[in-house]
Order: sequence, then C-alpha cells, then structure tokens
Amino acid sequence: MAGVRRTKLGSQGLEVSAQGLGCMGMSASYGILKPEEEMIALIHHAINSGITFLDTSDVYGPHTNEILIGKALKGIREKVELASKFGNAITDGKWEVKGDPAYVRAACEASLKRLQVDCIDLYYQHRVDTRVPIEVTIGELKKLVEEGKIKYIGLSEASASTIRRAHAVHPITAVQLEWSLWSRDVEEDIIPTCRELGIGIVAYSPLGRGFLSSGPKLVESLPENDRRKLHPRFQPENVEHNKLIFERINEIATRKGCTPGQLALAWVHQQGSDVCPIPGTTKTENFNQNINSLVVKLMPEEMAELESLASGVKVGMLIHAFIYDKHNQMRKKA
Repeated sequence: MAGVRRTKLGSQGLEVSAQGLGCMGMSASYGILKPEEEMIALIHHAINSGITFLDTSDVYGPHTNEILIGKALKGIREKVELASKFGNAITDGKWEVKGDPAYVRAACEASLKRLQVDCIDLYYQHRVDTRVPIEVTIGELKKLVEEGKIKYIGLSEASASTIRRAHAVHPITAVQLEWSLWSRDVEEDIIPTCRELGIGIVAYSPLGRGFLSSGPKLVESLPENDRRKLHPRFQPENVEHNKLIFERINEIATRKGCTPGQLALAWVHQQGSDVCPIPGTTKTENFNQNINSLVVKLMPEEMAELESLASGVKVGMLIHAFIYDKHNQMRKKA
C-alpha cells in the first residue's frame, strides 16, 4: 500500500502515524508470550511500514514491555513517536492507582531508564487517582515537560470533567480510551469534550480485543492464562449473542472485499482525523491486515449499517475489581 498518512494529535504539535501499534500483548495479558526477538522484529517491521506511533506502559509485564521497546529502539529512536503511561502501581502484590507528585516523577524516571531514552513523546496518566486532585498530578507532569523529560501530556480513561480540569493546568495532547464498534459509551460526553478542547483521541482495543477480527472462534482458542477469559463480553451467555453481530459484520466485510477486522478499524478511522486507533498484535500477518484498513473507505450508509448492528452488542455485567476491564463507573468517578 502507499505510505501511511500522518495525523496531528492535539494542538501542541505532536504528529504521529494515522494508526499506531499497541504493544501490551507482546509482554502481558493475552496468553502465551512470543520470543523477544520475534517481537522486536515485528516492531521493526511496523516502523519500516510507516506505523511509527508505539504505545506501551510501565505496568505491561509489569515493566518488561518498556524494556522490550527500549531494546527495539536502539539506534532508531528518532523514527518513532513513543507513548508510555504511569499510574497503575503494584504495592505488596496489590494494584493501586497513584498520582501523587513524588510517584509521578519516580515513575517517569524509571520508564526513561527502562526505555533507554532521554524523553518520552507522549506520557499518559494511565488511570486517574481520585485521592489526588488532578491539578496536582498535571502540575508535576508540567514540570517534567519543562525539564524535557516528556514532550506531551495525555490522560487515559478520564471523565469529561477531569479532562477539563487537567487541560486548564496544562494542555492535554491526547486522551486514550476504548472505542470500537462494541465500545461506544465514550461518544456521549468524552469525545465531544476532547473535540471542544482540541485534544486528540487515541482508541485502544479498536478490534474489541480481537473479537471483531476473529469472532467466537477467538474465544474458543484462548489459553487459560489469557486475561480476556475474565471479560464479560467473552462469557458464554454474551458470546452467543455477539456471534450473530459478528456474522453480520463478516457479511458486510465480504461485500466490501475486506476482512472483518479491516472493516472495524476503518469504522474507527472514519470517526475523524483527530482519532488514532492503536490495534495490538503479536503476528506479522495480523499487522499487515490491520495496516490495510487505512485504504478501506466506508460510505455513509455502510457506517450507519455497522452502527445499527453495534447497538445490539451484549456487554454483560462488568467486573469492577478488575483494574484493566474499562467500565463506565470508574471513568465517571475519575
């Protein structure tokens, strides 16, 4: 395909590839891990293909994903836009959300060391610490910008009101959130808030954690240690219903001459030039399929058809104790 187009996130000058690469699954969460050298080769393939926006976090692994990215970027750091996150801490074996200034600074310093870089391009607060005023957390991040340790500030899974308060302290460049054909609650107030303030939108899990690419066969093949087994949407009572949705998506994709995953990604792309999806994968063939979503153009009637299908998705009861499974209640409190 032709070169990957570039897009601007926010109004502070960050320019990234119009699609990114989510790197979490290379080190955590989704079952059996691939050899490190294979993942480094995949990252290099992505960069050479024009996908230069890499997304990681200090909690992926934990820590091992940043180390992997650091190894992959040796000698080619200037070719990528590097995003990482802080805020999910593990204390005495338990997850804890932290946003106090001392922790923010310590987390950043540790990430810089693991990534073997002098500066992180986009640094997100991964989850909002409701015990610490957002103004205090952003105040420390602002200092890190002034010191040249990070270039741009982001938020992940924050409420509209928190985004406004944070943006008043220092411009927020991007908000990362789950947005796909089967995760659309963000359209109610968070997306409009970002657009009002000129904040870029980074969509994680744009393929519904793989379901929109593979359908129910994905669920059948998940290994025991795959975190998706805990997600409500992958429970048998919801999969049966969502299977019918996938079949319709597959029909539309066949009609369009693309894969279901490419169709789902194209839907995200067509939400606007301020939206950058970051599908993750550990397989080169899946990466190649994902990148070709950039040439799929959907007509208004096709967008409407997809959206009418998505309204019937069964989410199921959400697991509030599970820190990674995005749920509306946590975001509303943040």
